[in-house]
Amino acid sequence: MSKINSMMDTGRRSMMNSQTALQTVGHNIANKTTEGFSRQRVELQTSEAVGSGKLRIGTGSKTALITRINNPYLEKQIGGEQAKLGYYEGRGDAMVRVEQVYNEQVNKGLNSYMGDFFNAFREFSNNPENLATRTQVKETAEFLTRDFKRVSKQLSDIQRDIDQQVITHIHEINEIAREVGNLNEKVQSIQIAGGPANDERDRRDLLIKQLGEKINIRWAEGEDGMVTVSAGNSALLVAGYDAKTLEAKGTPANDTKGEGAVDVFYLSSERATPYSITNQIVGGKLGGLLEVRDKIINDLHANVDQMAVTLGESVNELHRQGFDAYNNKAGDFFSFQEGGEHYAADMYIAKEVQEDVGRIASGLIPNAPADNRVSTKISQLQQTALMDEGRFSLDDFYNSMVGQVGIQTKRTQTAQDAQSDIVKQLGNIRESISGVSLDEETTKLIEYQKAFDAAARLIRTADEIFDTVLNLKRM
Repeated sequence: MSKINSMMDTGRRSMMNSQTALQTVGHNIANKTTEGFSRQRVELQTSEAVGSGKLRIGTGSKTALITRINNPYLEKQIGGEQAKLGYYEGRGDAMVRVEQVYNEQVNKGLNSYMGDFFNAFREFSNNPENLATRTQVKETAEFLTRDFKRVSKQLSDIQRDIDQQVITHIHEINEIAREVGNLNEKVQSIQIAGGPANDERDRRDLLIKQLGEKINIRWAEGEDGMVTVSAGNSALLVAGYDAKTLEAKGTPANDTKGEGAVDVFYLSSERATPYSITNQIVGGKLGGLLEVRDKIINDLHANVDQMAVTLGESVNELHRQGFDAYNNKAGDFFSFQEGGEHYAADMYIAKEVQEDVGRIASGLIPNAPADNRVSTKISQLQQTALMDEGRFSLDDFYNSMVGQVGIQTKRTQTAQDAQSDIVKQLGNIRESISGVSLDEETTKLIEYQKAFDAAARLIRTADEIFDTVLNLKRM
């Protein structure tokens, strides 16, 4: 009788094993398109045999573990490459917008307006007594100052938009850090109970990759199964169940950023004093965005301001040497509003010139209507080496600046495309290892279904034998 019961127990365990395996296969199929999911497999091992005299009779199998098919070294490599991709994406998106500020193929830009301004002075020098040429000088100067303002404003707008993106990313980072802390608790609890925490680990790995895409991080897993994550060099984001907080808020200007631009602060606790980690953020989308905001756009602002000041002061210096149409000593042609953050945004035509084009100087001496020496010298400023300590003309300096923007944008896009290919290649390798194959799962489904049917037949056979034995006793 005991051997018949053993047969039933073997069949029962086999049916339970098949049920577990079928449920795992169903779980795999359901998560075929779930990002970060690693397919799972039921690990069976032989049950302990029982002794019967000199014989050792097997008792079937039992479910030892449900494991996930996963390569942790590959996962870490993918995370590192995704972090690089995030940096290039953040930098690339911002650089495309910066490039559009200087795109003169679509719209008339600063270089064209400078050319119009100096050409107007050439026309004026050819006919200094003509009111129309004076008016043309004033109008081209208005367009020029307006475009200086446009360039400066658009660069500032991009910086403000980057600030908003930084704030959004910081909020997402805090949410991810909190979820990683919660998953740490779940993983540890499951491991204490003796389980592998497959789904929780998959989700946590995915979140850590997403975190690395946004900000440069370092992380490690302890023996207790919990991960510790730090951002930058000193900001401990996740330690055990506890998730710390980052904060983005506007601060005064300093050597690396403009007035009101946001800094990233780390809060180790609710009562602790926040301290800035902005300079530590050099990777992920935040690293790319902050580099464009604080270095590239700041340099462009400085170059445009330098152009505006150099052009304005050079024109003013020559203009003050001349006499206007009323034989009065001329004053400044351009003026700059005091107290502004950028000279290009605060450049205007002098009030007296704005109100009366007769105040524009052409000659070096009074009572000489045909004298054009001042206007000729001003028109020649376009090709004069005024920029960068006399190394470049205004045109050359501007073209060099635009060329640098184009080169940086192209390099970033090229690097982004190459990095994207690397991430895709690693993703394909991961898919071949950890991904779910519907064909394979269907085969497993049929295999475990057949095993379940066979185990049920074993139990039915044991039951029939049991009936036979009982009938023999009644006889």
